[in-house]
Amino acid sequence: PLHPITVNPTPHRVTVSAGGRTIVDTTRALRLKESVYPAVIYVPREDTDMSALEPSPKQSYCPYKGEASYFSIRTDDGSLTDAVWTYENPHDAVPEIAGRLAFYRNRVQITEH
Repeated sequence: PLHPITVNPTPHRVTVSAGGRTIVDTTRALRLKESVYPAVIYVPREDTDMSALEPSPKQSYCPYKGEASYFSIRTDDGSLTDAVWTYENPHDAVPEIAGRLAFYRNRVQITEH
């Protein structure tokens, strides 16, 4: 209760681009709002060009969401290292985000249409 997390569908189409390439185009994004932090958009892999992503060895742990793994984005200009994260098996409080992808807003362009 002291660290509220809500997950809701976004009412908009969401695109994610990096290096001039559209990586995500979806109408099935979720918005996760966690405590006082800015909202994060989670997108389904089925609406993601997974050929642009490369698994990273990086991992991190969130006490509220669980163990995160990362992807880097390949662009014509190089690689955006660890620019994407996912919770394959999130904690029971946020099952909706399992396997979905989130992108660092300062590394890519996220647009809600």
